[in-house]
Amino acid sequence: MNEHDLQTTVTPPIAEKQPQVLELHGDQRVDNYFWMREQNNPKVIAYLEAENAYTNAMMQHTETLQTKLYEEMLGRIKETDLSVPYRKDDYYYYSRTEEGKAYPIFCRKKGSLDAPEQVLLDQNELAKEHEFLSLGVLQVSPNHQILAYSIDTSGAEQYTLFFLDLKTFELYPESISETNYSLAWGNDNQTVLYTKIDEANRPFQLFRHSLGNSVDEDALIYQESDDAYHLYVGKTRSQAYILMSVGSTITSEVHYLDANNPIGSFQLIHPRNTGVLYDVDHHSDDFYIVTNEEAINFKLMKTPVASPAKENWQTVIPHREDILLSGVSLFANHMVIYERKGGLPIGRVQNLSTGKEDKITFPEPTYNFYESSNPEFNTTILRFNYTSLITPQSVFDYDMETNERELKKETEVLGGYDRTQYKSEWLMATAKDGTQIPISIVYKQGIKKDGKNPLYLTGYGSYGASYPASFSSNRLALLDRGIVFAVAHIRGGEEMGRKWYEDGKFLKKKNTFTDFIACAEYLIGEKWTSSDRLAISGGSAGGLLMGAVMNMRPDLFKVVVADVPFVDVVTTILDTSLPLSVMEWEEWGNPNDKVYYDYMKSYSPYDNVEAKDYPDILIVAGLNDSRVKYWEPAKWTAKLRELKTDNNILLLKTNMGAGHGGASGRYESLKELAFEYAFVLDRLGLGCSES
Repeated sequence: MNEHDLQTTVTPPIAEKQPQVLELHGDQRVDNYFWMREQNNPKVIAYLEAENAYTNAMMQHTETLQTKLYEEMLGRIKETDLSVPYRKDDYYYYSRTEEGKAYPIFCRKKGSLDAPEQVLLDQNELAKEHEFLSLGVLQVSPNHQILAYSIDTSGAEQYTLFFLDLKTFELYPESISETNYSLAWGNDNQTVLYTKIDEANRPFQLFRHSLGNSVDEDALIYQESDDAYHLYVGKTRSQAYILMSVGSTITSEVHYLDANNPIGSFQLIHPRNTGVLYDVDHHSDDFYIVTNEEAINFKLMKTPVASPAKENWQTVIPHREDILLSGVSLFANHMVIYERKGGLPIGRVQNLSTGKEDKITFPEPTYNFYESSNPEFNTTILRFNYTSLITPQSVFDYDMETNERELKKETEVLGGYDRTQYKSEWLMATAKDGTQIPISIVYKQGIKKDGKNPLYLTGYGSYGASYPASFSSNRLALLDRGIVFAVAHIRGGEEMGRKWYEDGKFLKKKNTFTDFIACAEYLIGEKWTSSDRLAISGGSAGGLLMGAVMNMRPDLFKVVVADVPFVDVVTTILDTSLPLSVMEWEEWGNPNDKVYYDYMKSYSPYDNVEAKDYPDILIVAGLNDSRVKYWEPAKWTAKLRELKTDNNILLLKTNMGAGHGGASGRYESLKELAFEYAFVLDRLGLGCSES
């Protein structure tokens, strides 16, 4: 159907304007849609539902395509499947899925993989009464007799913690609400340390709970009063220490507690020092510390457990300008060193007795590699995951003594996937300041670089998060239709080292956006595609990226998909009652400072919507989203609809029962993706023959 035809029969909702003047630093911003923050206001829900109805009407002609895409993607997934079991003490733990069931089932076997299966938790059973269900914590006690698990049934990332007796399969009487993702068991199998959240969903309190006792008796161990800091509790692989980490975006401190004495007092390793990050792990008589103090790409130190103060820290791996130290992983006789060099993740394994080192290397031009579940300390086997744009998720067991690796499982892609039919490359675009920006790209063999290929470009570029070059069987739905898929590894991520991140934040944030534009221009200039065949997509802070580049260069893109987009930057970060506020000052800047206010306002997508032509746009939101509140995408949609001068399609789709991550079950998640893919294909003119 012609893109103009639908608009003659379906009228988009027009949001009511209620001007609200926001003033700071003598500057006035008029927000006509500020009222959308009132979630209990019937007008707000009515507007979101009207937008959903409009979206459904405008996408009705793609329903056949959506169904086809969904069935195609589902058809590539082995619905009844099993994860690779991992060993902890005398048990083998794994999860499995069953055809027709939306969620995993968590199981174990004792003694050997031939032993009878014991189902620990069936998430499908938990989800029966709920439209949405997400698991937070899933941790078995040290003696393997009690399971601690937590669930969120709204998408708001507020978890309730439960304890299940694995002998009787009866729940303990107590449950603990408003908890976060972290938990640590004491070695007494009786004491649990957990974190609670404040009104802004920030984990800020550490409590100690004794199983079987009333939650009212739980002792508050620590409370973090600085709104920029999050609290996390965990345990060393050695099982010797419980670690309480308190950190902001740029600063951290770690406290430790003997796990054999969980009712004891935490000791501080080193007090927080603004701008200094450090992580801690334990091995025999030492703590190993990865820190960025006077080392932008991080270095490794160690210090005696008996006297861990700063003056006793000794250098193990010095700082290097060209290699980012991502972290270390300690085993009884080995240390695994994770690094990034030239944009790619690499690994080294060091024998702690002999000092001998071996490298873990991979042949593909762009890929992702990271550690898997390794709960055992006394082992010579490292389990890691490997994937690339053309290699499905693969689980390897790597012998740290012999340097030999064994492929335990490669995720099966049903329907006859042949990786030789696809090719991936690592390209370099030149940014406007001359910096070389990496691009990971994948396509089906046989395409011609004639400027006519449809291309789907994505990116993120915030918080130092490196965008992984990972396989997706769902993505084959695009590749097999001749679409080239590319990832722009722009500044603000950490692909090329910590400076890559520093050069894409604060008063350098616009590098993130101009890098993405440079990647798009490079792909057009090299005849991979053309602007009228170019679709772009990003979520959360990647949605901010979409909004910013669309304001800067709307002519460059044909289609834009923005998932849960963080677009009302100034207003949100000024509101300290929201999760995206005080803690975000260390990423974007504090707008109470005029310098940052002016800079943020100059790129904030919502503040910079203008009367001009924009591409076709799909905006996706979650009503219960605690990270990017639903009103940001809703207000942005309303303002775009008010001001844009084109006849292109603008849709807002709000999931009224989910949060930041969208639908929780695998089938509903696939349907959401099929909807987005159908929008892109339709707008690129590739959906007509299938609709």
